[in-house]
Amino acid sequence: MTASTGNQGPAAGMPLGMLKVHRGQLIAVAAVGIVLGVIGLIFPDATVLTVAILFGSYLIASGIFRITTAFIADHLSAGLRWITGLLGLLVVIAGILCLSNPFDTIVVLALVIGIGWIAEGVIDLMGALRGAIVPRWLGIVSGIISIAAGVAMFVLPAAGVVSLVFIGSALLIAVSATTLLTLPRDQKKVRAAR
Repeated sequence: MTASTGNQGPAAGMPLGMLKVHRGQLIAVAAVGIVLGVIGLIFPDATVLTVAILFGSYLIASGIFRITTAFIADHLSAGLRWITGLLGLLVVIAGILCLSNPFDTIVVLALVIGIGWIAEGVIDLMGALRGAIVPRWLGIVSGIISIAAGVAMFVLPAAGVVSLVFIGSALLIAVSATTLLTLPRDQKKVRAAR
């Protein structure tokens, strides 16, 4: 049994079991992002090591989700599948860089985080423009927020570690919340609404 009843977002055409895994991964990544963002807001005096672990872990989880999407989403063209997979790989690499050398300067850490968020934003915008995210405006908003958060990370390092942690945590919560808004639709609810 597949989930190919009309255009229902990025998971259309996926077997129902895979759809549940896909939704579960996305919910887990967003929930981790929100929790890490709240921790960052509560403890803005965190060290660079703590920041690297928090954001690096988030980026790795998010990148793995993007790579998985490239493999399991039937609706993606070959080109979009490759771009999604490669951008997911870049997000994973950004996360690994955060974890591998956390004592580098805060500027490098902010740049790595920014690159990861910009990559996520590009993926969301492309998905929205191709109609893979329904409604499209949520994908566009999610993409814009992720790209804006990434660009902000390029500007923030001069503000200092505490400001970077505080503002970066708030941006992480915003990016994660918009991710939850662009979840693939639950097929049972879609059928019940008809």
